[in-house]
Amino acid sequence: MSEISTPHTPLTRRNILARPQSESLFVAFSLLIVSGALLFLCVLIVQLLIDGLPRFELSFFTGTPSRIAERAGIFPALMGSLWLMGIVAIFAVPLGVGAAVYLEEYAPKNWLTGFIELNIANLAGVPSIIYGLLGLQLFVRICGFERSVLSGGLTLSLVVLPVIIIAAREALRNVPKSLREGALALGATQWQSIFHHVLPNATPGILTGCILAFSRAIGETAPLITMGALTYVATAPSTPLSAFTALPIQAFNWISRPQAAFHTNAAAAISLLLVVLLTFNIIAVILRAKLERRN
Repeated sequence: MSEISTPHTPLTRRNILARPQSESLFVAFSLLIVSGALLFLCVLIVQLLIDGLPRFELSFFTGTPSRIAERAGIFPALMGSLWLMGIVAIFAVPLGVGAAVYLEEYAPKNWLTGFIELNIANLAGVPSIIYGLLGLQLFVRICGFERSVLSGGLTLSLVVLPVIIIAAREALRNVPKSLREGALALGATQWQSIFHHVLPNATPGILTGCILAFSRAIGETAPLITMGALTYVATAPSTPLSAFTALPIQAFNWISRPQAAFHTNAAAAISLLLVVLLTFNIIAVILRAKLERRN
């Protein structure tokens, strides 16, 4: 058999026969690594559920924190997390989607736009504790919101805003260009084309990105601790300026105590947090499937 070569890599019979074997080894190695990581994660989750599920009772969900582990509850922390997610939804989603629409549909392609896009990509990788320091200085001290649930929600909004912008831009970019051109050809304005055709088709991707951003926000602890969120709050927030705690902070408070009963409470709080995260992801999958079928 004559050898076929290219200017870069000679293609010989030995290379042709060795390539499937090397690919098989790479696939096997990748499966081994992924299976080991998933197995380790499953062991951790099962151990967490074994420790935490015995505390899943009504008094635990409706009770308040206590120095006695058996009487301690999670209600103020659970309501604080729901308040935080509500504030994140109000502020981060409109700003993120609006910024994505502007950058993708209206902004000219020049050095300034490229600079903004580069900074958004970099902000998505900034450690969340930096956002906590920014929230402490901006919302707590300068704006005078104190260590309230509003300050915490705005800080978490800054954390997830780059993620929402990037996900929304990808969803808008996946809408066929012919859809825009067809609407413009029929006499629609650019905004009518975006509002009535582009956004409805991009909604599944935008919604999925937003839900995943909420999943990250509800599990963040470092920004809230940095901005001075309390570890012990006896009542649930009633206004945006109320003091608050959240599920990750309450779990951190319990796990730092030496008593084994508080560690069980921490496992129950983390299990509840996992249930909330799983619920968010299931909702995202269901809504995405329905919207895709409707479109």
